[in-house]
Amino acid sequence: MSNAANFRNLLSSGKMIVAPGAIDCITGRAIAQAGFSAAYMTGAGTSATLGYPDYGLITMSEMVGNAGRIANSIDIPLISDSDTGFGNELNVFRTVQEFERAGVAAIHIEDQVFPKKCGHLDNKELVSREDFIAKIRAASAARKSRDFCIIARTDSRAVAGLDEAVERANAALVNGADVAFVEAPQTMEEIESVPKRVNGPCLLNVVRGGKTPEIDLDVAERMGYAIAIVPGLLLGGIIQTCDRLLGDLKQGKFPPVTGSPGKTFARFGAAEWDERRTAFRDPIKAAAE
Repeated sequence: MSNAANFRNLLSSGKMIVAPGAIDCITGRAIAQAGFSAAYMTGAGTSATLGYPDYGLITMSEMVGNAGRIANSIDIPLISDSDTGFGNELNVFRTVQEFERAGVAAIHIEDQVFPKKCGHLDNKELVSREDFIAKIRAASAARKSRDFCIIARTDSRAVAGLDEAVERANAALVNGADVAFVEAPQTMEEIESVPKRVNGPCLLNVVRGGKTPEIDLDVAERMGYAIAIVPGLLLGGIIQTCDRLLGDLKQGKFPPVTGSPGKTFARFGAAEWDERRTAFRDPIKAAAE
């Protein structure tokens, strides 16, 4: 079964999918090994790995390249940020095919102007509803397999209000999107209202310290959300851990040993590669040597 088909099964299971944010293969593997059913490639985290803020500075090929590496290093479906689709509906058409070819199970496309900004920053700008829907139609038409999931993200809550966000989400679902992603509802009442007012599966972006109030995942599931992404969990933890360890080292302190190189490599398939080292040798010649 393909990762896209697996993701479709998860989406239809009735249980909310929780997808922590991966920024690279290390964090992707950690998510899979922790037992999560899906991972999410965060655009903000990908930008950070290249030394940039989440301001739409990363190209389509850079995003697809990172997503492909992560998708091929894990055995669970990967949802990926695809920003605005990197242009108009023609660019979106190619973007979908590139992500699908890379082994990604689902992408979300948003209605900000290009270059975009993080959904939890101020002063965002939107494309027209007509332009957004054209992108969603193009995305739906471009996929080779109907299992590949198109998630329509609207950032219009911050610019035009929740009513416009709900209308755009519903229009996207009518025009080929599989899931609606209303970015950054600003109160608990708004969080609760989105799955009630949107006519299809909904995704919640859990960003601690962002525009959306903090919410427990079990509460979000009871509200009716189909997917919860947690993009900044590992990125924030990595930065905090690096600051702490480097601060200690600066003062001449070494942290306790947490594992040998062998244990670290084991997390990335060392045993399988050790087996391959001799698997293709002639056993008779090998014995004679």
